[in-house]
Amino acid sequence: MVRIFAIACLGVWVAAATAVLSGQEPRSVWDGVYTAEQAKRGEALYGQHCAACHGATLLGAEAAPALTGFEFGGNWNGLTLGDLYERIRTSMPSDDPGKVTGQQKVDIIAYMLRVGAFPAGTTELPRDQPLLTQIKYLATKP
Repeated sequence: MVRIFAIACLGVWVAAATAVLSGQEPRSVWDGVYTAEQAKRGEALYGQHCAACHGATLLGAEAAPALTGFEFGGNWNGLTLGDLYERIRTSMPSDDPGKVTGQQKVDIIAYMLRVGAFPAGTTELPRDQPLLTQIKYLATKP
């Protein structure tokens, strides 16, 4: 019993030390992870590359799912923006995923967050996928 407790304590200590050493506290989409300017760029890009399939209001269309709202939140809740970026990077736009640059895709994610009523902040959403994996998508405010 003491051994199990010691192992559990060691696990908690390692997790805490890792967070401190990395300098990154867990963040979520509620922490202002994009800027208003970035979302504005993303809005124009969304209209150009995404709206034809996902709808002008991001609520989906016949062939494509919603990118905001209850259903989207349910599908992505608890995952990271890195997961979302990777899905978009490898599959969108569906006719040519390479047509939109990585930075443009991150700007589109910023626009999706703005439409989803997540707060803007003072630092742009990074294009670096490993950094995006440190940001959780939480459908409801903690």
